[in-house]
Amino acid sequence: MDATAAWPWRARAAGWLAAARRAALDVVFPPTCLSCRAAVAETNALCGRCWGEMRFISRPFCDRLGLPFEHEMGEGVLSAQAVDNPPVFQRARAVVLFEDGPARRLVHRLKYSDRMELARPLGAWMARAGADILAEADALAPIPLHYTRLWRRQFNQAAALARVIGALAGKPVEHGLVERVRPTRSQVGLSRAERAQNLQGAFRCPATAPLQGRRIVLVDDVLTTGATANAVSRALLRGGASAVDVLVFARVAK
Repeated sequence: MDATAAWPWRARAAGWLAAARRAALDVVFPPTCLSCRAAVAETNALCGRCWGEMRFISRPFCDRLGLPFEHEMGEGVLSAQAVDNPPVFQRARAVVLFEDGPARRLVHRLKYSDRMELARPLGAWMARAGADILAEADALAPIPLHYTRLWRRQFNQAAALARVIGALAGKPVEHGLVERVRPTRSQVGLSRAERAQNLQGAFRCPATAPLQGRRIVLVDDVLTTGATANAVSRALLRGGASAVDVLVFARVAK
């Protein structure tokens, strides 16, 4: 039996201590906006201005790509992008549109500035935005880095986000389902076709990966053209997965 269930007063005491610790830290280090660092009332929050600049994605949106519609289009209607260029994955969900401003700053600070504490609030937003696909998931798989890039960075932001989402959704995070076996150059500045070519043969699922018949949710920070998500999804489906969905913090609106 869980000790907290047998001794509920211990759980309450632990909660009181954690609250007291947070309050003490707030006195010494007052909470600031995650994006612009203006003063805010509580930790892991955005100020009113930054919140207003975030283009949060909510229904109605394309069920396949998660792209927002300006007006209600009816159940099951897909975006023109999903019809013209269907993705390998089944569904994508995102918290916000990836634009200049708070969304871009948050992604870049997590990815390039070692702001690992941002994984917790961003992952919590992602867990809410992807609730429908997470409910059907058997496991989460962060988009993997090649070992040379992981060695240089010392962390994988997708893995950090997946840990938070998995804990909140009650889903296992499995790192060995897919591997990046070939290093690739940066995708920044490449066209859709060039991105797909750059990723050719970059991902592989180990023969021992437990994929057969399982629905996998890929986790990453940003979805741009979908080239990386498509390449990883293709590898997972070849490895035996029944379906692959994608969950990101931000996605490009195109």
